[in-house]
Amino acid sequence: MKINKKLIKELVDNLEEFKLTELEYSEKDTKIKVSRQNKLSQNISPEITIEKNKKKVEIISGTEIKSPIIGTAYLAPEPGAKKFVETGKKIKKGDTVMIVEAMKTMNHVPSPKDGVVQSVNVEDGQPVEYGQTLVVID
Repeated sequence: MKINKKLIKELVDNLEEFKLTELEYSEKDTKIKVSRQNKLSQNISPEITIEKNKKKVEIISGTEIKSPIIGTAYLAPEPGAKKFVETGKKIKKGDTVMIVEAMKTMNHVPSPKDGVVQSVNVEDGQPVEYGQTLVVID
């Protein structure tokens, strides 16, 4: 399999330009997936996965809190306010971990259980998809 470096560079550029977290390109039996993940230091670096006739399995330890709708994620109730959650913070069942705004409606995303925040996987003001992992707790 020959890797098209120009295509991969273009996908990474689009990922950063449009502030996307994930972008997939498929052609025949080849699939290219370019994604960004928040690290503990909140730096975002591209991750590239190329698959050919294989299944990719991701193992995540902890409970994923996913977006209930398509919208814009907000980590605080208003600009400049204290964030709802941060990595390492203890939270209780029902605590708001984030707000996802859709069509001018602010939807609070609650924690399904008590735990400690392992990672916050989105940035403030970032567009999110339905089912996208917002926060992982343990």
